[in-house]
Amino acid sequence: MSEEKQLTEKESLELIASMISKAKNSYIDSGVGPLYWGILITFCSLMSYAEYSLHFSIGFDIWLLAFFALIPQIYYAIRSKKQKKFTAHEESIMNFVWSTFAICMFLLSFYNGVAHPAHPTALYMMVYGIPTFITGGIRKFKPMIIGGIVCWICSLTSLYISFPNTLLLMTVSSTFAWLIPGIILRRRYLKLKHV
Repeated sequence: MSEEKQLTEKESLELIASMISKAKNSYIDSGVGPLYWGILITFCSLMSYAEYSLHFSIGFDIWLLAFFALIPQIYYAIRSKKQKKFTAHEESIMNFVWSTFAICMFLLSFYNGVAHPAHPTALYMMVYGIPTFITGGIRKFKPMIIGGIVCWICSLTSLYISFPNTLLLMTVSSTFAWLIPGIILRRRYLKLKHV
């Protein structure tokens, strides 16, 4: 009877470990999402800054890459959802937070195209900070909390800086909000996978 109890405890521990492992294998926790978007937005910001500052054109709007970048992200989300048998409550919340962010970014792009506000980069950086700060808070991950705050500071600062220099603040925002946290998360994830 004691052997049966030990086996049950062992199975329980294995089940808990398996659930934690599956939850930690998310798009954000693996570092893939933050790295992906950190690199993309940093690159687009720097390329836009170079185009305006050095007076050349690459022939298309570099920010269209952000829309095309959604395709692999959607594919990854569908693939990982099929592989998962369990979705943690926290991960479900994160999906809503980042889906809301994606919708807001689309609406903001539409708004900027129609209204032509004076400081569009300030609006983008303000919105960048929201899901980043929430994610950092829920996951208790300080680099993302700091990243969200950096986005808001850059948003305010951009109101006092002329374009295209505001694009450099966009680079700072994406680097602190996603690129640096993505590198940290990716290293942690790979380290845990090898343990």
